Amino acid sequence: MGRLAGVLSGCRTLMYLNVSANEVGDAGLRRLAGVLGGCRALKSLDLSNNGIWDEGAGSLAGVLAECKALAHLTLKNNRIGDEGAGRLAGVLGRCKALTRLDVRHNEIGFDGARLLARVEGGCNVLGHHDVAFTSRGAEKARRLQECFETLVRCAALAGTVCVLILRHPEASSPT
Repeated sequence: MGRLAGVLSGCRTLMYLNVSANEVGDAGLRRLAGVLGGCRALKSLDLSNNGIWDEGAGSLAGVLAECKALAHLTLKNNRIGDEGAGRLAGVLGRCKALTRLDVRHNEIGFDGARLLARVEGGCNVLGHHDVAFTSRGAEKARRLQECFETLVRCAALAGTVCVLILRHPEASSPT
């Protein structure tokens, strides 16, 4: 990841970066995040299948607001939990171009999903949330209703269509 970070530090016009399934991990994402802020033209970033945990999500959150053109962020199939989701949610409201956030198949529970759904200032930009919930039972139903109501309220305020995909975490899904 060090070599890639070195190359990217000079790429001011990079628009699409897909480093999925490269075992980036938290340490690699920390190095990558150090140069992503300089990629002002970056529109799409795919970090799926990389063993990223909450620490890596925090490193990414530290630079996301600098990626002004970022429209698609894919973090699916990692190990991000509620803490990492909270750190991402804290900055996503400043990512005005972001229209698609894919965090399926992580360790995000309802608390993290609720934080992502309530992104401050982001109701008008996040047109697509895709979260697979990990909780079960009656508590799951109550929290699911709360998240759904938040997303619908955001869509109504923004005058946009709300896309909510709910699935059992073990169920297969289209990519």
